This record gives sequence, C-alpha cells and structure tokens, in this order.
Amino acid sequence: MQKNILCYGDSNTFGSIPGGGRWPLDVRWTGRLQALLGSDYRIIEEGCGGRTTVWEDFLELDKNGRKSLPVALASHKPLDLVILMLGTNDMKTRFSALPADIAAGAGQLARMVLDYPYGDCYPRPQVLLVSPIQLHPDVEHSCCTGFNRASYEKSLLLGEWMRREAARQGVAFFDAATVAHPSEEDKIHMQPESHAALAEALAAEVRRLLG
Repeated sequence: MQKNILCYGDSNTFGSIPGGGRWPLDVRWTGRLQALLGSDYRIIEEGCGGRTTVWEDFLELDKNGRKSLPVALASHKPLDLVILMLGTNDMKTRFSALPADIAAGAGQLARMVLDYPYGDCYPRPQVLLVSPIQLHPDVEHSCCTGFNRASYEKSLLLGEWMRREAARQGVAFFDAATVAHPSEEDKIHMQPESHAALAEALAAEVRRLLG
C-alpha cells in the first residue's frame, strides 16, 4: 500500500528561488524526494513562504503554522509520516524568539500531529522533525527583510535545541544544516544542489522510519 508523507514547512519547502520564483518540481527537495522514493510513496507538499512555527506575524498575515497544520492534517489523511521543517522565519527580529523558544514552537507542532483526532479509520502518522538550514552570515543584507546578525547566530544554535525537543516529544530528528546551505544570492533560500542533498538525506530517513 502506498505510504503518504506530508511535508509541512516554509519557503524552503515551497521551493523559493533566491531572488524570486519557484524551483520546478524536479528541482525542489520535495519533488526529488518523490523521485528517490518511487511510487510506493506519495509526497504531499505543504510549503508556504513566511510560515512560522507558532507566531502571529502582523506584517505577513496568515502565516502561523499552528493554525494551518490541523487543516493540512485533516485534508491530507491518511498519513504515514509528517515531516516538519520550520523555524527560519521565527528568527526574524520582530519575534525576539530565542533558539529554545523556536524549538519549543516546533515541538508544539510535533505534538499536534501526534495528538490530532484522525478517527478510527486512519493511522496516526510518525513525525520527523527537521531543523532548518542555517542562515547566511550576511543575512542582514538579504533582499528578504526581517533578519539581522543575531538571526544568523540563532540559526547556529537551533539544531541542538531542535534535537533536544525531538527527543522530548519522542519523534525522529534530522538537522538539514548538516547537508544543505543558504544561497549567496539572498542568504536564506537553497540552490538546486542543496535541495538535492536534502532530498538524499531525507530519503534515507524516510526508508528508516517507514521501510
């Protein structure tokens, strides 16, 4: 039976091109993951630029990941695995969130997946919590506003806090920063080689969890 995987994230899951636009399906990591896993799996893309873990953004409306996650869970069930990769936008200066706060927000989302009332006819999916790629050291000069040097410094610490939160919630963990990197162009979004590397790494994680 085909296994369904929901990929819930921000612009790096959407596949934003540094400088504008969206990478084609066969370039962005979600599409590459589908190709690597084959027809026994179905990858469901739920990436939205600007999405946070749990914060309300009054400059970019309707980007609170906690509010839209239940809708995604309801509309895409049955699900076998949910891959959560959020936290980059939480590092914008207007949220004043510490790395521990950001990880706690991601942990809330993981808990929502585990506790959601799917109904007797549907499985309870596993969760893979992915810490996002780090920001570029010069992110304060990005064309994407909202970040400064402190945002970059937070991004260096986030992986360890995310790892701890995944352990606390009892879910799987992967650190995207170990294989993928932000572009030189806009300091935030990935180039094709990083999408490919992330897809390869996550394919191995998916096979480990669901294979």
